[in-house]
Amino acid sequence: MQSIEIQGRKIGPDEPPFIIAEVGINHEGEYEKSIAMVDAAVKASADCIKFQCHITEAEMIPTDMKPGDISDETLWDIIKRCELTEKEERKLQAYCNQQDIIYLSTPFSREAADRLESMDVPAYKIGSGECNNTPLLEHIAGFGKPIILSTGMNDIESIALSVEAIKKRGAPLMLMHCTSMYPTPYNKVRLGAISELSSRFDLPVGLSDHSMGIYTCLGAVALGACCLEKHFTINRDWPGPDTPISIEPDELSELVIGSKAIFEARGGYKSILPEEQPVIDFAYASVVAIKSIKQGEVFTLDNTWVKRPGTGEIHAQQFDRVLGKSASRDISGDSQIGVKDIQDY
Repeated sequence: MQSIEIQGRKIGPDEPPFIIAEVGINHEGEYEKSIAMVDAAVKASADCIKFQCHITEAEMIPTDMKPGDISDETLWDIIKRCELTEKEERKLQAYCNQQDIIYLSTPFSREAADRLESMDVPAYKIGSGECNNTPLLEHIAGFGKPIILSTGMNDIESIALSVEAIKKRGAPLMLMHCTSMYPTPYNKVRLGAISELSSRFDLPVGLSDHSMGIYTCLGAVALGACCLEKHFTINRDWPGPDTPISIEPDELSELVIGSKAIFEARGGYKSILPEEQPVIDFAYASVVAIKSIKQGEVFTLDNTWVKRPGTGEIHAQQFDRVLGKSASRDISGDSQIGVKDIQDY
């Protein structure tokens, strides 16, 4: 399977999960809030912090449409209020670079993509709403930089068209399984789609998760997710349409720690490890005489059994091979029985 690389960080099945703290528009258009969230994400050891690049007039026509159940405010008013200026975005990117955290931003228009390209962003994260926006995908793929593509609200056939459009232009690609419900009930997360997407497209696959907490993200790592994206805020009491489903700094820190632990724990096969030998020595049982046995006497349940430690020559699994045979010498009670103690073993 292919992997991708963003700003020197490899992302793929053989690498620890790439953790994206998705601020989005949780800053509500306030630059200082953005800076505070960068600091919080750095402290939690996230790999990346992601924002959204909105140029409202370029991405939508004037509309009174509301974003479903997410907010009673019109979509236009939300986006317009939460825009950062190009100057602020450049300052924010520079600050992220100073703090050694990867800066990404999601474009929602060709103009936003061009702005980000002029900023020389290292990669592009495409939201689920643009997953089937082929003209925009082709435009962004033409930059030749890695693309992380969320796939909410799309099926395999639709995703395949987008994957083909991006691959034709040679841009490295990773897919993100996503369910576009806010919040996503656990029974709608469908972690099985991670392996389905991986098998179908032979690409790295992550999870862009909108369920509450970090549980499903941790489960996704066990199933091979290479990247985890969660909406992030410093305080869920802050205003904003995405803050109620966002994780806070302590949860982000737990996600970073937990995802690495599960990554290290997954895989492998069932065998006895050399490192288990010290426990084997005291935890296994060996065949022992439970009373004195004379030479020539037959080993029976009355005089033979299994006891710890496991340092004896004959372990409990070989007990049946001892019963019915005769002792080749005198054996004292509560002593381990060895191969030389048994006639015709």
